[in-house]
Amino acid sequence: MPALAEPTPLHFQIAAELFPNQPQGFPFVDVDAGFELPAGEDFGVPDVDESELSKEADDIQAETGFGSVIVVLNLPVVPTEKYDKLAAVIKKIYGSIGTIREGGFFLPQDASGKTKGFAFIEFSTTQEAVAAKQQTDKYQLDKSHVFSVHMLDDIDKYARTPDTYTPPEPKPFKAMEGLYDWMTDKLGRDQFVIRAGDMSEVYWNDGKRQRCEEVYKRQYWTETFVQWSPLGTYITTLHRQGVAIWGGPNWERVNRFAHQGVCLLEFSPNEKFLITYSSQEPTNPRESVTVNFIVHDVRTARKQRVFQGPAYDYAIGANQGLGGALKWPVFKWSGGKDDAYFACLGKGIIKVFKTSDMRMLEPVKMDGVHDFEWSPSEPILVAYTAEEHNMPARIVLVKIPERSEIRQKNLFNVSDVSIFWHPQGDYLAVKVDRYTKTKKSTYTGFELFSIRDKDIPMDVLELPNKSEKIVSFAWEPKGHRFAVVHGDGPRFSVSFYSMRDEKNRLAPRLLGTITNKACNQVHWSPQGKHIVLAGLKGLNGQLEFFSVDEMETMAAAEHFMATDVDWDPTGRYIATSVTSIHQMENGFNLWSFQGKLLYQQSRERLFQFSWRPRLPSLLPPERDAEILKNLKQYSKRYDEEDEALLMQADADVLQERQRMADEWKAFCDKRAEYVALLDGFKRSMYGPRYEEKPFSIETVTVEQIIDQKEEPVNKDKL
Repeated sequence: MPALAEPTPLHFQIAAELFPNQPQGFPFVDVDAGFELPAGEDFGVPDVDESELSKEADDIQAETGFGSVIVVLNLPVVPTEKYDKLAAVIKKIYGSIGTIREGGFFLPQDASGKTKGFAFIEFSTTQEAVAAKQQTDKYQLDKSHVFSVHMLDDIDKYARTPDTYTPPEPKPFKAMEGLYDWMTDKLGRDQFVIRAGDMSEVYWNDGKRQRCEEVYKRQYWTETFVQWSPLGTYITTLHRQGVAIWGGPNWERVNRFAHQGVCLLEFSPNEKFLITYSSQEPTNPRESVTVNFIVHDVRTARKQRVFQGPAYDYAIGANQGLGGALKWPVFKWSGGKDDAYFACLGKGIIKVFKTSDMRMLEPVKMDGVHDFEWSPSEPILVAYTAEEHNMPARIVLVKIPERSEIRQKNLFNVSDVSIFWHPQGDYLAVKVDRYTKTKKSTYTGFELFSIRDKDIPMDVLELPNKSEKIVSFAWEPKGHRFAVVHGDGPRFSVSFYSMRDEKNRLAPRLLGTITNKACNQVHWSPQGKHIVLAGLKGLNGQLEFFSVDEMETMAAAEHFMATDVDWDPTGRYIATSVTSIHQMENGFNLWSFQGKLLYQQSRERLFQFSWRPRLPSLLPPERDAEILKNLKQYSKRYDEEDEALLMQADADVLQERQRMADEWKAFCDKRAEYVALLDGFKRSMYGPRYEEKPFSIETVTVEQIIDQKEEPVNKDKL
């Protein structure tokens, strides 16, 4: 290639026209040499001294390469003869979480052979090491040893911590606003969430207009299911890495709780704590499934306590399902406003934990304990101990933390027991299935306790026909009545009982029985008085809306293949749904409490329908009673207010529609000149063809018979 000739002034002139924004002399002159910025101009590039760059380079810390190594502190100090046993226990705990590298376990010993109280464990991946730290930090090995787990890389960080403490700058508190905005809805509506396909959607139920109004929806919001907190403050979503809670008018994330592989969760009644659960299949088929429970503080998202071990340590008594599986919940919360205690079953004991310090109280010892339930209103638990040897079965009421037995009842020839607390903790019903003398069949009775009365009196209730099967039992949420579904099918009877006689004394009495009903479940209104008799599953969604006060049917209906019935928190509306258990007809219906169908919604692959709970009323019981007594007077006033609000809401909708129409008209007027110019351009371009209407060309094949001729056939030639 010939060398480039020396550029002439003409070359520079042409280059300046071609490259107007380049430095003078480009591209023939080396513009980098001697290039200087204008005085006082740095073009946003700070002037950094080389010594400062060198200092920053010295501060850069390279990764140590120990990201997959953890340090476990607070281990037992044991002599040489117990070394192998301790090492096996630690390897089993951490081997269930991840793969420990070959030679990746080190339990140091001193000169005498005793362990030093800590261990180093190296996993195959950093992710496994992080999961091990999260799941076992604060894990209680025994009464005296609680694990303190750290990443080895963090040790170097701690070593570089300055000796002089410098208090951090306090971060400004960011209050989460509007967590209870939904309670101030002018129309007094309730919200519900549905999960259908990949979408999770929140709606207002506008029963008076017979429709639902979308509030928020999000695709892939959760990986399994959504769950409201008990007071409705938060909605919870589950993910592989853990749990997130959301709230406020914009559905912002309030907090998240790390728990790898979480699959179930349980809030405390007052939303102060959250228990999450996961399980891990063993690498060795002869070993048991490992289960993990983590107790979190809801407000701070801090882990308060970790429970971990083989599934058989928790699958005890009533917690044991088919094949040794666990029945949820394993840990149960006490009643009351403080969320003070939670408990789980052990072998011959009930383990009770105090939430203030997460330590276990002295266990409640009961040989053969099979099941227990907390009172919904106070720290009292009822426990059932099965018959063993010559000892009868027992029902025991225990007060916590005193662990004192305040009531007990012996039972004989027991086959099975079910416990039903009244929602307000006023009464307790224990359904007892007993063997007959021949041991070939069973019959059922109820042990009924009145918790608020002195010395907790009890009574026994048996159906007129003791051999009838008890299909369902349900307390009236506000009141002293209960309903029992009984019979041998395919149609059943429903009996209503009261815990009090006419003089308000404890004396269970029959109020009435309705027979020959296609009903296998009963659902009381949250306010009592009304009940839905539902025939689900094999009874194809038969519904009967029943007034217990009047002992009469208000309406009968059907939601074919319905799988669920749910009352809204106020007792005004009922939702029936067909979930993805059935492949067809998925969707939900909304009814009034009198049984009037308000509206229907179809949803493909409907997995879940759930009403948002409401905060409890702040009115004292006396005020509630006064409102019920004068309900007609209040209803008239509030009906007028509701009507005015509905009219105003309709006016707001019309006003918004008018605003949108005006915006569209203004936009059209603004573009009218452009449309006219565009129309003139098209006319000039297309000429006479512009007036032609739009057309399409289709190719059609037509068959036509051109000629037809008939000839005789000679059969002899065939």
